[in-house]
Amino acid sequence: MQDSPHIAVVDDHREIRDLVGEYLSGHGYRISLCAQAADLRRLMERDAPNLIVLDIMMPGETGLDLCRDLRAKTRVPVIFLTAVADETDRIIGLELGADDYLVKPFNPRELLARIRAVLRRMQDTNSEQAPVRPGIYRFDQWVLDTGRRELESSDGVSVALSTAEFRLLRVFLDRPWQVLSRDQVLDLTVGRKADPFDRSIDNQVSRLRRKIEPDPKNPVLIRTHWGGGYCFTGAVESA
Repeated sequence: MQDSPHIAVVDDHREIRDLVGEYLSGHGYRISLCAQAADLRRLMERDAPNLIVLDIMMPGETGLDLCRDLRAKTRVPVIFLTAVADETDRIIGLELGADDYLVKPFNPRELLARIRAVLRRMQDTNSEQAPVRPGIYRFDQWVLDTGRRELESSDGVSVALSTAEFRLLRVFLDRPWQVLSRDQVLDLTVGRKADPFDRSIDNQVSRLRRKIEPDPKNPVLIRTHWGGGYCFTGAVESA
């Protein structure tokens, strides 16, 4: 079991915590159970997990606050558990850099499938290291340094990108002039298909446009294709 992927389950509801832990342990994972953010922080110091299953609504420090802090310090993947009504929280969670989310009440088999998909994607990402892809992109009046995850304008001003915005921008820069459906963009950024009413990609595109477009209301770099898709139409140079 020591060589099995280590998963931390963070939820203030003991029943859910125990259910998820027992189910995942039965499928070969090494499990640590945490009742709150402070428990996870102590775990990270002594035995960092390979993936975190994280509740959003917790007393004290919420899952959103914890995810924001984790993303500033580590790349450990996060799958959110969230209530059905919290659509805004789900969108914010993805924008903060969560790798996936699952709505409560949930099927443990679906959670297992999503965990496997995220871990597989992380393994694939780690195995195709930098020489395959360029580290610097130049487009319009911008330079994106993927190694440092920094976006800088032609006059030297740095613009902060969330993890979700960085992933989204890189997907577009790798595929200029290709029309990508919402499903394709979502699959390329977080490795899953869109729910019928999932507007997280639209929200992320809007946020990214506000950062890179001269006039976000009349975008010239990321164009919308009616019928459900986007296309990056700027000239891209890579090095």
